[in-house]
Amino acid sequence: MGESVLLAKLRSESLSRRNQFILLSFMPLYFIVVGLFLQPINTILPGIWTLMIEPDFLITDYFVVGGIGSAFINAGLLTLLCIGFAYFSGLAMEGHTITASYLMFGFALFGKNLMNVWAILGGVVLYSLYHKTAITRYLYVGMYGTALSPIITQIIHFDWLPTPVCLLMGVVIGVIMGFVLPPLSTHVSYAHKGYSLYNVGFACGIIATVVVSVLKSFRVEVGFRTFWYRGGNDFLCAILCVFFLGLMLIAVVIEGKGAFKGYWHILKSPGIGGTDFVKEVGVFPVAFNMGINGLFSTIFLLLVGGDLNGPTIGGIMTIVGFGSTGKHIRNSLPVMLGVFLASIVKTWNITDPSSTLAFLFCTTLAPIAGKFGVFAGILAGFLHSSVVMTVGVVYAGMNLYNNGFAGGIVAIFLVPVLQSITDRRARAKGHRSL
Repeated sequence: MGESVLLAKLRSESLSRRNQFILLSFMPLYFIVVGLFLQPINTILPGIWTLMIEPDFLITDYFVVGGIGSAFINAGLLTLLCIGFAYFSGLAMEGHTITASYLMFGFALFGKNLMNVWAILGGVVLYSLYHKTAITRYLYVGMYGTALSPIITQIIHFDWLPTPVCLLMGVVIGVIMGFVLPPLSTHVSYAHKGYSLYNVGFACGIIATVVVSVLKSFRVEVGFRTFWYRGGNDFLCAILCVFFLGLMLIAVVIEGKGAFKGYWHILKSPGIGGTDFVKEVGVFPVAFNMGINGLFSTIFLLLVGGDLNGPTIGGIMTIVGFGSTGKHIRNSLPVMLGVFLASIVKTWNITDPSSTLAFLFCTTLAPIAGKFGVFAGILAGFLHSSVVMTVGVVYAGMNLYNNGFAGGIVAIFLVPVLQSITDRRARAKGHRSL
């Protein structure tokens, strides 16, 4: 009797805000604990320090730079700090609260760290104060917008200026980028109409293009590099699968049949931007969907021969996080298939680092498959694989959400065409004028 009462109190509709944030905190805590066992204790802090002082533009795998344990602990601590900031600022537990936390964790494995995100968040807070509105209104944008953090790190590393000047420049430019993010991200969403889920990534691409162009006009050169960890698929797969199965198990134990009923509702959603599965079905069916997304993307990646490392786990955690705001296996699989098929006929292999990341992050276009069907999703993935390979050059890898920028371009190009075809068919069925 006592156990059934406890389970009833834990169900989605009766779970307090405080307990919801505690449950969300289990994710970073899990990986912090795991990280302590993956690297000698005396090398973890030096490893985290290395992450903070090294340049981190794409592709910089923190598993290589500071060690796997340091990378997990950096990501876990940063995510906990952001979850705490969200909780004490009064943010509600919504789909984007979960998504933003998972993205913060995932990208803290290959670009975000305990030093380089705060100026951008500060800029968003300043924007809220300037417009005399609640910080919570734009906090998601700030958390997503930390994709621009490599720019700050790069500026701090200028060797032709005194270090204090570089630090000041990094902070000022970070604050400016954070300040312009809210209006820009709102504006660009009208262009793709929610068919690219990484909306802030599209806005970040525009900002990064402008900033890097200005830097280049002053003869500041930004290079490319690829740090890519290989050889850890077995133990990293086990670590991830334990976590994803745990999400599913908790959902089923607490929610019972409601977890499956809610999941079925999620599968029927097209997942267009603005979707919030937490509001629609509750926390635990969403956790079940997230677990499925994680298992599916991990296994699919391994089946095509990909590597598990910092960037790819970041991609997997992005698919998992967006399991609360639009992604599920039904609308993600066709787009991933499109990228995989493209790798067979195009000039790159699916196991190349950039292709592997495109294979995971292409799911920003999942709403296209959800709305227009499987073949449209495959086409979107096929096109995305080409666009994402070329657009990064304009901002020299300084936008961690490279696929978000490319996805926005593909959606702006493809959706009007698909919509026109759909409209014509609808008129034909209605025997109206074509």
